[in-house]
Amino acid sequence: MIIHRSPFPDVELPEIPITEYVLQGADGYPDRPALIDGPTGRTYTFAELRQRVHQFAGGLAARGFRPGDTVGLMAPNLPEYAIVFHGVAVAGGTVTTINPTYGAEEVRFQLQDAGASMLITIAMFAETAKAAIEGTAVTEVLTLDGAEGTGNAMALLASPIEQVAVDVREDVVVLPYSSGTTGLPKGVMLTHYNLVANIAQVRPIFKVRDEEVMLCFLPFFHIYGMQVLMNMGLAMGATIVTMPRFDLQQALDLVQEHKVTRFFAVPPVVLALAKHPIVEQYDMSSVVQIFSGAAPLGADLAAEAAARVKCDVVQGYGMTELSPVSHATPEGMFKPGTSGITIPNTEVRIVDPATGEDLDVDEAGELWVRGPQVMKGYLNNEEATRNTIDEDGWLRTGDVAVVDQDHHVSIVDRVKELIKYKGFQVPPAELEALLVSHPKVLDVAVIGVPDVEAGELPKAFVVAAPGSGVTAEELQDFVAEHVSSYKRIRQVEFVDEIPKSPSGKILRRVLRDRS
Repeated sequence: MIIHRSPFPDVELPEIPITEYVLQGADGYPDRPALIDGPTGRTYTFAELRQRVHQFAGGLAARGFRPGDTVGLMAPNLPEYAIVFHGVAVAGGTVTTINPTYGAEEVRFQLQDAGASMLITIAMFAETAKAAIEGTAVTEVLTLDGAEGTGNAMALLASPIEQVAVDVREDVVVLPYSSGTTGLPKGVMLTHYNLVANIAQVRPIFKVRDEEVMLCFLPFFHIYGMQVLMNMGLAMGATIVTMPRFDLQQALDLVQEHKVTRFFAVPPVVLALAKHPIVEQYDMSSVVQIFSGAAPLGADLAAEAAARVKCDVVQGYGMTELSPVSHATPEGMFKPGTSGITIPNTEVRIVDPATGEDLDVDEAGELWVRGPQVMKGYLNNEEATRNTIDEDGWLRTGDVAVVDQDHHVSIVDRVKELIKYKGFQVPPAELEALLVSHPKVLDVAVIGVPDVEAGELPKAFVVAAPGSGVTAEELQDFVAEHVSSYKRIRQVEFVDEIPKSPSGKILRRVLRDRS
């Protein structure tokens, strides 16, 4: 067994509830803004946030909410999201975070699978919520903005209570659902210890300055926004500026207005920062780092964005089942094209999917991870849990990775997304990173399409720059200049946009259905 570890020393992992950990520094800066609603400026200081969290927990308890009960939270990024999330945690319950763009059937499945007894949303999604609770244990829809025909969630604020006793290693505090690219979505059971451990593991990676400001448009219902921004940011004493949805101009306005220091993004947003003309109109000098995650970011695109914004553009790696971070780039250790180093208290193996043999540095194989951030398992799905985590605690990520001599990890592709062309494995992410570096290409996705002779052919879906006049042949020739013959693009289709999930991942199955 070849185990790769972090170049950083292990850190202490506190065994305390998540809310206690996140707000333990609040006494040191009670009047500092903790959460600011970007569009309206509505603000909660750290002292106000802690008070509201414990009041919300008190209101839940007074309503009959008991430890182990589950609340569905279906809302965009708002300051009140953190109040509900941590109020439920203080009350000893579980939050299942729901994508607010889901339809009623998708919401109903999650409510039923999670065993939720309460659903909290906003007016915009109230009708979907009301339809979704039919046939579930949820009897009432509450809204954060007190929409007509619903209960007002913020009216639950009551006499504050202290943290209800929990078993931090066993009790599930949040139940996000995996994207469901294969089969139905699965509830990922994350404990208080999982969340606390992962924040503690990541802290040494970020050289946090006093009074950092983080812009948060990455959705809180997704583990990236929830943990890396909301929870980690608050734990580090940062001010979180929330956006209910991403809009480039509004994001740039907020960066300029609030002097944002950390800009967390996904590759499509980095693409916009690199290429959109509006960026030139804004002062982004306060930003010390742009951090990209959720999908691989090409080295050329990162360099282009970095040169334009004049700060490091780095990336990390994680997944919902890892709470979510296993790799990140420390300040001053940027290496183009990599997802950074393994974080402390984490072990990594690179395993050949065909033989099960461990691989050494500079060899590509499936990334396996073991550490305190590994989920408890999938809810109501022991088979899926066994298929993902082995008896020794190793989680199979499904991603193809390489560890180099400097401890940096590069994600090459998904095991199941590799295109098989005449027996050769073609990584779509490599071709996407190459194509998006072309000056006439705004966005791209590559998939494999069935072919009798070759097995699969690499096909590119391309969003071309307006008026560029770029042709399929031009792009195919461009790729052919840079890659081996078996990796060449065989088909090109021009499209208006690339379908993506709210977290920025390319929805390849949508493209496959169209091909």
